[in-house]
Amino acid sequence: MKVVLAYSGGLDTSVILQWVKETYNAEVICFAADVGQEEELKGLKAKARKSGALKCYVDDLREEFARDFVFPMIRAGAVYESGYLLGTSIARPLIAKRMVEIAVKEGADAIAHGATGKGNDQVRFELTAYALRPGIKVIAPWREERYRKQFTGRNDMLAYCEKHGIPVEASAKKPYSMDRNLLHISFEGGILEDPWNEPPADMFKLSVSPERAPAKPEYVEIEFKGGDAVAVNGKKLSPLGVMQVLKQTRRQTRRRSH
Repeated sequence: MKVVLAYSGGLDTSVILQWVKETYNAEVICFAADVGQEEELKGLKAKARKSGALKCYVDDLREEFARDFVFPMIRAGAVYESGYLLGTSIARPLIAKRMVEIAVKEGADAIAHGATGKGNDQVRFELTAYALRPGIKVIAPWREERYRKQFTGRNDMLAYCEKHGIPVEASAKKPYSMDRNLLHISFEGGILEDPWNEPPADMFKLSVSPERAPAKPEYVEIEFKGGDAVAVNGKKLSPLGVMQVLKQTRRQTRRRSH
């Protein structure tokens, strides 16, 4: 059996890689979509191979992500329940689409993901996969009772990694999880479950805390055509280019605030 796994290199998918190999007697091909995580992708192929993957794809999907997913979402004003921005969720169908393409190319029998059994990401991954390849098998370990019994918390997962020689970065031991892409960054879990806890200083990656923000405003002029941003400060850009320039502007503002 051959399986394509949505892989981030974090604790969950590192464990799932080995677990799927053992449980399904499978060869696992890892796939990570470059949708703007930047340094988080560094060394990912080597880590996947060291963790037991047959091979690992890291594909640059940033332009497609910006053009075919982020821009149409912004154009439509798509916001969940009038307040929740779809930064994480909008990338899932694109990731699943590429997973199916790789599965076809590699002759894989199934795809696998680390989405929980009570979250929306499982729906995004799987409906996309079934729409594009109706007969494909989906392995979702968090929906399997045997997996949930084996891993009741992060300590179980860390012990499993140590037992199997799976490299675990210090980030896997952080008291919260993080999802980052070209559009946004979000955090959840751990210490953030208590609303009395303020976000620690190291959580600010793409922005800065209000206390450290610059006192002087910066003006950015964005030109729109047909609902899409096509230029920044008079310079014509592709969808990816627009987002990169705006991100760089944000980073420069952040640097000045220091």
